[in-house]
Amino acid sequence: ISQQELANLVQSMRRRLCMTNCPTLIVTVGLPARGKTYISKKLTRYLNWIGVPTKEFNVGQYRRECVKIYKSFEFFRPDNEEGLKIRRQCALTALNDVRQYLSVEGGQVAVFDATNTTRQRRGTITRFAEQNGFKVFFVESVCEDPDVIAENIVQVKLGSPDYIDCNTEEVVEDFMKRIKCYENSYQPLDEVLDRDLSYIKIMDVGRRYLVNQVQDHIQSRIVYYLMNIHITPRSIYLCRHGESDHNVKGRIGGDSGLSGRGKEFAKCLEKFIQEQNIKDLKVWTSQMKRTIQTAEAVAVPYEQWKALNEIDAGVCEEMMYEEIQGHFPQEFALRDQDKYRYRYPKGESYEDLVQRLEPVIMELERQENVLVICHQAVMRCLLAYFLDKSAEELPYLKCPLHTVLKLTPVAYGEQCRICQIHKRLLKSQVAVLQVQTLECVMLSTPPLG
Repeated sequence: ISQQELANLVQSMRRRLCMTNCPTLIVTVGLPARGKTYISKKLTRYLNWIGVPTKEFNVGQYRRECVKIYKSFEFFRPDNEEGLKIRRQCALTALNDVRQYLSVEGGQVAVFDATNTTRQRRGTITRFAEQNGFKVFFVESVCEDPDVIAENIVQVKLGSPDYIDCNTEEVVEDFMKRIKCYENSYQPLDEVLDRDLSYIKIMDVGRRYLVNQVQDHIQSRIVYYLMNIHITPRSIYLCRHGESDHNVKGRIGGDSGLSGRGKEFAKCLEKFIQEQNIKDLKVWTSQMKRTIQTAEAVAVPYEQWKALNEIDAGVCEEMMYEEIQGHFPQEFALRDQDKYRYRYPKGESYEDLVQRLEPVIMELERQENVLVICHQAVMRCLLAYFLDKSAEELPYLKCPLHTVLKLTPVAYGEQCRICQIHKRLLKSQVAVLQVQTLECVMLSTPPLG
């Protein structure tokens, strides 16, 4: 095959399936401290992971870039003309960037993250969308529970750039006054007045939902996702099976059992899980021997998922990479060019695997503490979702054998960091258990609906 033919093949593989017949603008609605940014970030991460190019536009961030130093809630008073002018200009700037992203840069979904509490403001956004050929879907978060609101302020706003070097009492007092600035003019989405709009209203941290005028596939995916996420504190543990006989031989795929070292790791994993004393832990495996044997050693009831099976290598199953290169040099070269979208003959690509794993992600969002014992490619896909990694980064995430990753959601931030590394060598020196606690900032505000 010529270099040009190879380049053409790679280019065709890189073309993304457009899941929307026209760009979609998601618009958040709600008073401050209702979890709008949490929703925006989670939706953006989820849509990007399933292959829908999505970007978040947080008007608060535009305001912070415009006004470098935040002084007090006075900026948000409805009679503060200078503050109103700045906030209006920031919103318009964000909308202009939305237009650029959806019309020029090839984005399919933009998330416009702001309070948007008045019918007039929402009307302006709707007209903007109509003029540019965008569909609009509103996401309103309503919460009147004072305890939930107070917890949100303490957990999130203490880490906000607006409140650097402020104590808890100062933050809570100022932010409560900021909320008051919006309350008098707040006009919630109304079943009668807004009956022609497409929206989901999330009430009291997901206890109730109201869905209206869902227009297409992407909006139905958004609704389904938002109705599955929750705020219960939990941890997700990810690990690969213990070393298998095929791992020892350097062969990919197949359904071999554990090697001696793999069995030792499984025993070590059992001891680790017992030490953690995890409440109501659920254990999930694939339907392959090596994950089942690992789970059985942990001595905890487990559930098998076919969706967690390793990526299907097709005609290359149970071969070594050297053999693949020798027998299928063209395939080997294509895989090297675009590892995420490359599909093994009669097998799967990482892109296929992400689609297969979507039900697993949805169920992980519904659950509390879960240990997932899976495979390298599968673990990479799951980790990419939680750490917000791109399709280009996903196939190269490091997921070594005999390593447990503990994923713990935190309230504010944008990078994950390793908080703890614990290593235990078995007396026989045949296995290493490494436990890394990752604070994944998939959230920038706590999940308040």
